[in-house]
Amino acid sequence: MLVNEYVRNQAGELSATGPVGGETVISSDLESAWLKICAGLRRDLGAQIFGQWIKPIKLSGFDSDAGVLDLELPSEFAATWVRDRYADRLLLAWKAHYPAVANLTFETRSGAAKIAQLSQNGSARSKTTGAAPSESKFRLDLDPRMTFGQFIPGDSNVLALNAAQRTAAAEKPLFSPLYLQSSTGQGKTHLMHAIGHAFREEFPTSTIIYMSAERFMIEFVSAMRRNEGMEFKASLREADLLMIDDIQFIVGKNSTQEEFLHTVDSLISQGKRVVVAADRPPQALDGVDQRLLSRLSMGLVADIQSAGLELRRDILNHRLSTMPHQHVSEEVVDFLARTISRNLRELEGGLNKLLAYAQLTGREISRELAEEQLSDILSACRRRITIDEIQRTVCEYYRLDRNEMSSKRRARAVARPRQVAMYLAKVMTPRSYPEIGRKFGGRDHSTVIHAVKLVEHLRGEDSEMDNDVRMLLRQLES
Repeated sequence: MLVNEYVRNQAGELSATGPVGGETVISSDLESAWLKICAGLRRDLGAQIFGQWIKPIKLSGFDSDAGVLDLELPSEFAATWVRDRYADRLLLAWKAHYPAVANLTFETRSGAAKIAQLSQNGSARSKTTGAAPSESKFRLDLDPRMTFGQFIPGDSNVLALNAAQRTAAAEKPLFSPLYLQSSTGQGKTHLMHAIGHAFREEFPTSTIIYMSAERFMIEFVSAMRRNEGMEFKASLREADLLMIDDIQFIVGKNSTQEEFLHTVDSLISQGKRVVVAADRPPQALDGVDQRLLSRLSMGLVADIQSAGLELRRDILNHRLSTMPHQHVSEEVVDFLARTISRNLRELEGGLNKLLAYAQLTGREISRELAEEQLSDILSACRRRITIDEIQRTVCEYYRLDRNEMSSKRRARAVARPRQVAMYLAKVMTPRSYPEIGRKFGGRDHSTVIHAVKLVEHLRGEDSEMDNDVRMLLRQLES
């Protein structure tokens, strides 16, 4: 049994340690490639996500004959999570840095059976059965959770949702291509997977291709190097439904753009369906050939706006409805929905991390636990709202003079808005109780604690008070 040395680099402690036997040996070349891959993933994913999911991975073993690389994680939960969300990205990175890796498996530290194996054509198969992939060059690898039934509608995404459903329907759509546009983590990828699921159900024998623009470029360049360019092009143009995600990453690659343009033209002329997604509108894609921009703009450009507070709440509640054994209070749901507002992927990731931590440690899920365990996400997402801004907004809402926030008057018409402002200062800023007290006329921290608890209680008992607080939260968050 061979054991690799512990490897470190600037990206963090990147372990390539693991038991291997027979011919499954981790070479220094593999370790070197893994360091480069980790450095790139840390840059692309950010330190928080990298540290939580990628950093714990260990290279367990490599079968050079089969091209199978085993990745080891500390738990089945982590192995499943990484496989479902980062397997394709990891495989593409390995293909770029160490082409001998054709398949990835994900397993737990205990050496349990492999969770899944991802082959270089994007298909999942069992390592134990050795089942061969389909002869089709591009295998469809859709997330079973990303269906239309699991997509939560709201005002911000209704156009994109309706367009996606129409694209997947039996009737020929009125537009092609469908161009889905939104900032990161607002649901573009979910809709593309949902289109794939629905289209496959409607047309079981159809050919569906879904890939990222990054994978499209790697596959194209790889095919050209193998003198298989014609086969690659023919495979693409056989698609009944072609979906390319993150099309903004295709910019500046002239030969790739040219091939993509011809593919889109060919499919549209045949009445086939094309869906692309990007984080910006077609006109904002710098370095893209004007002819390609014209093709991308000729269908329907469906914009997904940032999810509002109510939609974020609905998404969290829907997620929790599938986990009846997990209890999360409305206070925590409301806190997460208000605080993690940048994108829905961070929102769901934050909830999953909180649930996993509570399950593994036995601690009750509370707002204090959320603040403790999600500090990195929360600090990055919080808009820098000041206590002065809160006081000004509360006074305008209740039609009070700004001086009343610091006055000694105890009349209910003044004291209650002041207590609401203290409550908002606590939930919307990182300030401590003593700091908040000083901003309200030098009041003691115990006064602020009482105000926060009182408003929390009143929100559960008095619908008018809860509505006031919700309205103020919306004003401040906007």
